[in-house]
Amino acid sequence: MFANFHTMKIATYNVNSVNARLPILLRWLGETQPDVVCLQELKAVQENFPIQAINDIGYNAIWQGQKSWNGVAILSKGYEVQEVRRALPGDDEDEQSRYIEAIVNGITIGGLYLPNGNPAPGPKFDYKLGWMKRLHAHAEQLLKEDKPVILTGDYNVIPEGQDVYKPERWVDDALFRPETREAFQQLLALGYTDAIRKLHPKDTIYTYWDYFRNAYGRNAGLRIDHFLLSKQVGERLLAAGVDKEVRGWEKTSDHAPVWIEIKD
Repeated sequence: MFANFHTMKIATYNVNSVNARLPILLRWLGETQPDVVCLQELKAVQENFPIQAINDIGYNAIWQGQKSWNGVAILSKGYEVQEVRRALPGDDEDEQSRYIEAIVNGITIGGLYLPNGNPAPGPKFDYKLGWMKRLHAHAEQLLKEDKPVILTGDYNVIPEGQDVYKPERWVDDALFRPETREAFQQLLALGYTDAIRKLHPKDTIYTYWDYFRNAYGRNAGLRIDHFLLSKQVGERLLAAGVDKEVRGWEKTSDHAPVWIEIKD
């Protein structure tokens, strides 16, 4: 069997309000036991993050909150989370809590919540594209350091037609516009691997289902939560998937957790 090497499981989850969904989060963590978790959309100010409940089940954490929306965190069990930064470089005026970065077990992990960008065109779409440009610059800089890198979270990008139910309905949406998809492809072109697609090139895989029109029941979803891996991590990739059933739980987020397993 696999007795000769350890694996490391890393997950990302847009929790859609960490306090409102705390029972869901704790249940999922308890059942799946990931080593590292990036959370997005905490929707809590810094001091309202439920650190005690998270510590009580064996996780430590760093987080950057924000009133009412956004907010990102990195949790770990069994590894120290060495904070590197709490904002994406390149714009000192940007006050939205959308990026957090730490070194965990020798891997630089960037947890991100990329802007939605709707309505597009417009100022929100411009902000999204500007943010993606900054992400590109930072992602490139990280590769230059020649260390293992994972950039994961809610990208709010539908990369291809196969990543959305009925793509024709999404052509004018900020998540699927050509500029958005092109910016995502440029990230991959730097040398990052889309973990889910590397292992499941043809499968229909979604990570988000709207609360309306029974989207989850009909499996009318989108794949917008991604793992981008540098070459050093990509070579260690063993498995990747979505904990889809969590989306079916009572009072759950509209996203499901996504995870990878790598050789440690």
